[in-house]
Amino acid sequence: QVQLVESGGGLVQAGGSLRLSCAASGGTFSNYAIGWFRQAPGKEREFVAAISLSGRITSYAADSVKGRFTISRDNAKNTAHLEMNSLQPEDTAVYFCAAVRSSPMRVGRTMNDYNYWGQGTQVTVTS
Repeated sequence: QVQLVESGGGLVQAGGSLRLSCAASGGTFSNYAIGWFRQAPGKEREFVAAISLSGRITSYAADSVKGRFTISRDNAKNTAHLEMNSLQPEDTAVYFCAAVRSSPMRVGRTMNDYNYWGQGTQVTVTS
């Protein structure tokens, strides 16, 4: 069973950047696809980005984050990252990483695609 711990959240001004990390333990990290989701106050949790086992395949939420966010992973360090640039107040949310044991070419874009979740890290962007 995989345990996930997010870090790197914080308070940042609009236009700033943050790098979130997701540290995994308890499983062979390279067997798990990783996704990032976020949940703003009063809203449903939404997909942000996902990455395949090797990192060769990535997927991003259309329009809202594409071009500003970059997902990556380091299988040797059992860690995934979400690099967030040009942050805007509407990016304020709790960000969660998620994992699922997967096939090499698959990335999930919905919550139901994942069965392991971290506790989340708060990102607050001020105007």
